[in-house]
Amino acid sequence: MNLESQKALGIVITDGVGFRNFVLSTFMTEAARSFKKVIIFSGLPSSAFPELDKTVFTIVELPVFTETKKNWFWRKLKEVAHLQKHKSNPGIADNYEMNKAKSWSPHGLLVRLVYTVSSVFYSEKNILKYETLQEQSFAKDATVAKYGEILRDHKPDLLFFTHQRPPFIATLVFWAKKLQIPTASFIFSWDNLASKGRMAATFDYFLVWSDLMKHELLRFYPYTRAKAISVVGTPQFEPYVLPQFDLSERKFYKTLDLNSKEKIICYSCADASIGANDPLVIATLVEGIRSGAIDLCQLLVRTSPAEDEQRFAETKTKYPEIKWNHPKWELTREGHPEPWSQRVPTREDLSMLKAILKFCDLNVNMLSTMSLDFMLFEKPVVNTAFGNGANGLYNDQRFLQYEHYDNVVKSGAVKIAKNAEELYAAVNAYLRNSNLDLENRRKLIDMQVGKPLDETTQACVQALKNTL
Repeated sequence: MNLESQKALGIVITDGVGFRNFVLSTFMTEAARSFKKVIIFSGLPSSAFPELDKTVFTIVELPVFTETKKNWFWRKLKEVAHLQKHKSNPGIADNYEMNKAKSWSPHGLLVRLVYTVSSVFYSEKNILKYETLQEQSFAKDATVAKYGEILRDHKPDLLFFTHQRPPFIATLVFWAKKLQIPTASFIFSWDNLASKGRMAATFDYFLVWSDLMKHELLRFYPYTRAKAISVVGTPQFEPYVLPQFDLSERKFYKTLDLNSKEKIICYSCADASIGANDPLVIATLVEGIRSGAIDLCQLLVRTSPAEDEQRFAETKTKYPEIKWNHPKWELTREGHPEPWSQRVPTREDLSMLKAILKFCDLNVNMLSTMSLDFMLFEKPVVNTAFGNGANGLYNDQRFLQYEHYDNVVKSGAVKIAKNAEELYAAVNAYLRNSNLDLENRRKLIDMQVGKPLDETTQACVQALKNTL
């Protein structure tokens, strides 16, 4: 027996997307083969894991940590100082502006204080000092003390975080350091480093999607050692090559009431916070199909898993010919302070998503990760950005400047549509020739996803073994 297989791996799953990436992939099977013990420290209720063999996996439901104003202040100061330091980056600059106080309420005054302090003191050393003060602020919290007891009881040799951003995980990293348990984190999404705020804590090791993401990590977190970063791809795409998620073409058409003789445009929505123009773009597509401005086809709309379909009620009534797919993510717990985090995808939904990617002819979305999902199936993608800040629409054109999406635009892998005419032209070009820009799409996937999909979970587990 090798040394790693005698070790215990702790896995922190904070939310439904971590569940999708690391429970619905083959990751758990690979981890169980490579470690003597696998303990899941879960931000979801333990009832969310009915399929995991309890003789192989120990599931520990974490008590819910609620941040105090003092915890919030030091965390916010750390995050905003990071944004201040990297304001030359367009995505981070945008995030910095969006987080500014809009009111003079007591909370607004605290935000203004955070911005004032961080405008002067924002070096990497300052940021790490704020992190220490954040840790001191929650060190005596009763829930955090319970986290310490849990880690002492289960004694993992490595604590692996499936997401680097949820604020409460800083409390677990704090205890891991005290107990001398090394920590590793997976960088959750392609835009997290170059447009989001500071990660929740300082980890010892990192798993990243690609060489591109590795360079970003070293740039934004200069104290990180290059040797501590492993390029593993991302397990969120692995179900696309697993036969258990296959759905027949016949069942796909029947379930969604689609016409098998017409091409399909799939519009995939953002969530309401950034997808305010979704109903307008959907209406523009339907009007184009009705008028003949778009070649004969049908429209399927997949809404965001982060919300219900309520905001599309008017669109549904006005355009009954649209077919809809509402992701089947189940709410595992009521009354949680972040209810969206408690929704987990079903296997049925992953199968339907895979079928959508496989059988639809074209994707339209507002600059989302779904562009990559469709490109993995060599499908063409049109990105919409109808709002410019001056035309009364939500300004989604600003996202084109974000570093991660600037890479997409420059790659020539997608067509960008800023109005109805550009949308119709782009859609028709791809409906008439699906191989248009195919080579650019392949190159973009190679740049963004650093491992073949069928090697990702093995690469993740090997990277974790290599830390011990």
